[in-house]
Amino acid sequence: MKLKIMILFVAATMVLALPYIGNSQSSGNKSVTPREASAMLSRDTSIVVLDVRTPDEYRSETGHLPNALLIPVQELESRSTELGNVKGRTILVYCRSGHRSLRAVEILSKRGYKTISIEGGILQWQRDSLEVVRER
Repeated sequence: MKLKIMILFVAATMVLALPYIGNSQSSGNKSVTPREASAMLSRDTSIVVLDVRTPDEYRSETGHLPNALLIPVQELESRSTELGNVKGRTILVYCRSGHRSLRAVEILSKRGYKTISIEGGILQWQRDSLEVVRER
């Protein structure tokens, strides 16, 4: 009897989880850790780095990734054409903690861009002791 209940519980859990699993896989959205992103950047110089924070955050003490292009997520829909010349290239997207970059990836993916979000944003990037640029 306990085995049947456990099997029913597992089956119900899987059925409830399927829509979420399906959405993340079908959207094609991908994310990588900062260390994985750093390794990608060292191997492939064609990758574009996109910072979707505000200009104040970009220039703040947290700094920004080297060669990062700044387009705040609030402006991304209206300014996505600025990325037209990199449409076929991979775009690594980051923000402060990883939440806004997921929104940016969603916006850009719908427009046909190949995007990857950096998990944990620049905060995790710094915790991993990776290079940042600070404005002086």
